[in-house]
Amino acid sequence: MPCQLPADCLIDIFENLYDDKNTLYSCLLVNSLCCETAVRILWRNVWKFYNNNKPYISLSIINTLIACLPKESEEILHKNGINIAVPIQKPPLFNYASFCKVISIYKIDVMIQHTLKKYKKQSITSEDSKFYLYLLSEAKIHLSNLVKLRCDSDICPKFISHNLQSLTINFRNLFSKWIRDLISSQNNLKILKIANLQYISNYEYKEIILSLTKHSLTLTRLTLKNCKITKQFIAMFKNLQELNLDQNDTFYQLQNAYFSQLKILKIVYYNSYSSKDSIKILFKFLEINGNNLTVLYIYNNYYEQSLNLALAKYCPNLKILYTYIRDEETLKLILNNCQYLEVIEFCYDGREWLDSKIFFKVLANYSQKYFYGLILDFYSRLPIEELYQDLKEFFINWQGRTSQRSLSLIFVISETYYITKSAKINMKDIKLLIDKYKKFSIIKKFELKR
Repeated sequence: MPCQLPADCLIDIFENLYDDKNTLYSCLLVNSLCCETAVRILWRNVWKFYNNNKPYISLSIINTLIACLPKESEEILHKNGINIAVPIQKPPLFNYASFCKVISIYKIDVMIQHTLKKYKKQSITSEDSKFYLYLLSEAKIHLSNLVKLRCDSDICPKFISHNLQSLTINFRNLFSKWIRDLISSQNNLKILKIANLQYISNYEYKEIILSLTKHSLTLTRLTLKNCKITKQFIAMFKNLQELNLDQNDTFYQLQNAYFSQLKILKIVYYNSYSSKDSIKILFKFLEINGNNLTVLYIYNNYYEQSLNLALAKYCPNLKILYTYIRDEETLKLILNNCQYLEVIEFCYDGREWLDSKIFFKVLANYSQKYFYGLILDFYSRLPIEELYQDLKEFFINWQGRTSQRSLSLIFVISETYYITKSAKINMKDIKLLIDKYKKFSIIKKFELKR
């Protein structure tokens, strides 16, 4: 008689399959225990299966949720002229909605519109989507278990979860007081992402900042995108471990700020009239906080050597780095000073970046014993013959190192990249080269991302 693994073991196994939806889906068919375990993980963030090119997926998810509606909600549907005969003959095996830990209002809205089109409802308005969202909240969805929510500031559904750990809000011209209450009512908010905060009035802005005060000690990750903020408030989040900023206008928030637990900093800055002041602030920020940083991403549209010199001087414990590198000596300085560096990301097709041959040569000769990861970005073109030769020389040089770790190599390729038609080398040749050095244990892992 076959031995049945206990539920705790199955949970641990299936959790490792969280990003492998096909394998996880096949686990539903093994037996009842595997089914009960896997279905909870699949439905935890069911919205990640959304695919704009595959509307039948949206239809299937919404139909399943509608099938979970109680009779009272079905009657409300009929009274409002929405008659949907869901093609599910038997009652659902589970209350699937109760397994949801993540809600994306945007994706719900799009999925519902796909469903309405399928059933040939002539006029589709935002009220339809809000109405459906209300019905879903009535479908015995245990939103007290919800841990992650993405929404716009004009959404005002009939539920509020007080146990969110992650909240993403895209602010629009329309502002709902529910958003303020949603923020202030959370008991253990850890991750906050805010976009387009400048679209609200000064009064609403003050209300939002006030509601955030409650989370000054619990928030560990903060992202501000396209937020021209006039009042300093970032410094109140004393326990931040990750900070993401994408605009020069928010950098003054960092002035003289100290975060004892900050490990990850990701910033985007542009060349503008205020860029010199921004550089000075970032320079000072790295001087104060750089020693604790392990991950640093600096995305910029022009070269600023002083910032690279600052990170080489003040960030000795970096493990992952992305920055605009244009000269050989600066790269050597970074590799020598950041002795714990494990991964570096490099824009291979950046015309104003450091020459690729020099980059690979310096990397092979000056990277320290912990280094193993290389991420190459291709935004517009893929000079494949040049890449082939660069990689071949780099692998040979890496093979000759006295202290060597097997490499992890990742290509990040834009959807709009192009390869010169006259090229005699193609991606298959690149993969064959990589496979050759895998056999020599020079390369441990290769991944292609788009």
